[in-house]
Amino acid sequence: MARAHRFTDRAAAGVALAGAVQRIALHPPWVVLGLPRGGVAVAAEVAARLGAPLDVMPVRKIGMPGHAEWAIGAIAWGGVTVRDPRIGRDAEGLEATFDALVARERRELERRERLFRADLAPLALADKTVILVDDGIATGLTMLAAVRAARAAGAARIVAAAPVAAPSSLGLIRAEADDVVIVNAPARLLAIGEGYEHFEQLEDAEVLRLLAVRRPPPRAHAGSVTSI
Repeated sequence: MARAHRFTDRAAAGVALAGAVQRIALHPPWVVLGLPRGGVAVAAEVAARLGAPLDVMPVRKIGMPGHAEWAIGAIAWGGVTVRDPRIGRDAEGLEATFDALVARERRELERRERLFRADLAPLALADKTVILVDDGIATGLTMLAAVRAARAAGAARIVAAAPVAAPSSLGLIRAEADDVVIVNAPARLLAIGEGYEHFEQLEDAEVLRLLAVRRPPPRAHAGSVTSI
């Protein structure tokens, strides 16, 4: 990828993505949900520029055994499971172990949900415009899981947004999201980190800090918003 198409970091990518999101017609009420961990740093910038509340959409990639970065499925909040339809014919014996992989990742998803949501109520997405933000889309499976979770929760409109994406994955997302917003879609993208100058792993503490800036307190006074 040419250097000119790389973002300095997730914050810079979020600023660029916010501008792209603002160019589509959005109808309130809306919320911005970051896919943890890395997507939350991008989503924080989008939420700030839209004047929107920020929260998380808990998701987890299901990785190929021995090759964890190769996604073969994904899970999301609300019991959503997405599996790559190719795993049955492309990886002999893997289909039989898929459920075990899901169960293992579901435990981690639940741990992160408890951590990131603290004592807030479950997400309330019914009749809202939901903007799902990740730091990049590779296979598209985690974003697809997030889209399905938001749809199941009653979202009125779903916008899937990322600063960088592999073009081959976008058809999968466009088939189910109402809008897809991507800033850079290079012809050849082997890893999301290729789209950034700095792509350090985001720690749980930083996710919590970013959420605290735009998320209302867990127990607000009567008449104020307590969850999104």
